[in-house]
Amino acid sequence: MVGVWAAACQTVGAPLTPISVTIVAVPVDEAVATVGPTVPSSSSPTFPRVAETRGLWVVRSTLVHPDSVRAMVERAAGAGFNTLLVQVRGRGDAYYSGGIEPRADAIQHQPEFDPLALTVREAHARGIEVHAWINVHLISSASVISRAPTHLVNARPGLLAVPRELAIELHGVDPASARYFERLVVHALTHPEGVEGLYTSPSSPEVKQRVYAVAMDLVERYEIDGIHLDYIRYPSGDFDYSRGALERFRRWIDGRITDDQRAEFVSASERNPLAFVEAFPEPWAEFRRGQITDLVERIYVGVKRRRPEVLVSAAVFPDARESFLHRYQDWEGWLRRGIIDVVAPMAYNPDDGLFEAAISHAAEVVGPERVWAGVGAYLNTYEGTLSKIDITQRIGVRGFLLFSYDWSVAYGPAAGGQPFLERVGRGAPSVNR
Repeated sequence: MVGVWAAACQTVGAPLTPISVTIVAVPVDEAVATVGPTVPSSSSPTFPRVAETRGLWVVRSTLVHPDSVRAMVERAAGAGFNTLLVQVRGRGDAYYSGGIEPRADAIQHQPEFDPLALTVREAHARGIEVHAWINVHLISSASVISRAPTHLVNARPGLLAVPRELAIELHGVDPASARYFERLVVHALTHPEGVEGLYTSPSSPEVKQRVYAVAMDLVERYEIDGIHLDYIRYPSGDFDYSRGALERFRRWIDGRITDDQRAEFVSASERNPLAFVEAFPEPWAEFRRGQITDLVERIYVGVKRRRPEVLVSAAVFPDARESFLHRYQDWEGWLRRGIIDVVAPMAYNPDDGLFEAAISHAAEVVGPERVWAGVGAYLNTYEGTLSKIDITQRIGVRGFLLFSYDWSVAYGPAAGGQPFLERVGRGAPSVNR
């Protein structure tokens, strides 16, 4: 989740030990062609899907103790919210039990505690939907690194995305060496304005398989109502210049260039590893954009094959052009192709006009029923938050999501003895009904 404008029941047989997930590679076109009517899952929620989403993004810091989980669900229900997006994969870890990734450090000392199972049970008892929020490519903070040896940053640093600034330097460095990882960490720490941490390489088949496996595991074992994808993008156009990504691009473009071009740039690449990407900037952008879309489509198809009633959504940059050109996140294309159910533009801006423009544009792509409006409460006053909610009502989108529950209860301004979250719930006609 990123705070910018344009520059976010019970378990089904949850095992006590890690499980293995076997993935059968299926070409995307073939996979899409085979999706058809299926028998609804026996683990489907027993209550009907909400007609209008009144949702909260719930950051992982709330999922560290059973009491905070119960309090969160109770407060959300009391304030009139009907949907919770809970961050169960925050930084390449698991805020749930029996996952294929390491259990989050914050809950290591509570081995019997399953934050997601408890959230689902408490929320479904109150008719509230639960969507599993997955941070896709942001895999770690640069200042706090997971201690788990099986965490991707520790086990497979070669799967991390590399900024252009370090591309030449790291091209011939062994990813298993301390120097490789240290340089990526230092770069992230010294560029906090544009780099939020360490990212995985979107073009890596192993990375795609890992994220896909996590999503399928959650859908198969928990009675969740949705999979919510965040950081399903590149951090910026300055990434990914890892050796693996450059080699994959070279293979990708091989059939799209002439023999003379191939001979010229193969020779040039011996002196400059960036020769191909510098010579073909537009195909390089197309290649990176395709890696993101490929994973979105694969997850969508996988979810619908298993449980067609589960909603697949994504938090996206509100400026579609910025998203397309510089984050390689073609969310308009995802909507038009039908490989995402709902997008949530993170229109985190205190200005009503800019907020309305962003949400209105998204609603025009394929219809308002495919849009959740992302409201950045932390950038707004109480009155500004209510105004944004009213705008979503006027535009007629599927609903809104407040970012975030955690900010609202910890920092949101109270008045008259009433906490911010409850004030919003009681103050907005669309919530208090």
